[in-house]
Amino acid sequence: VQLQACGGGLVQAGGSLRLSCAASERTFSSYTMAWFRQAPGKEREIVAILRWSGGRTYYTESVKGRFTVSRDNAKNTMYLEMIRLKPEDTAVYYCAAGRAIQSTMWSEQAYNYWGQGTQVTVSS
Repeated sequence: VQLQACGGGLVQAGGSLRLSCAASERTFSSYTMAWFRQAPGKEREIVAILRWSGGRTYYTESVKGRFTVSRDNAKNTMYLEMIRLKPEDTAVYYCAAGRAIQSTMWSEQAYNYWGQGTQVTVSS
């Protein structure tokens, strides 16, 4: 499985961006998908999770109410809609896929496939 993330850019605080993650094959029914981010000097953290089977979503506390993860089955693509962006959202954003289960899906180690990352910069 190959993942291609795009959609990052420079935006002012309060603005919006939509990230996309296209998968190379139609295997989403078997995987849990996630968005991670890594800010300079910080560890990579999970931002949002999409359980492909059933479509349930989960978010880290700092982005709840501002970020929305969704999918387009026909395009094998996952999205991350980000609104009311803050300077602290500045990071490289990665999409990932793995056979994570409920007890492991918050762990980076549960994801085997990674996109190349896309930079999001929020200016104050």
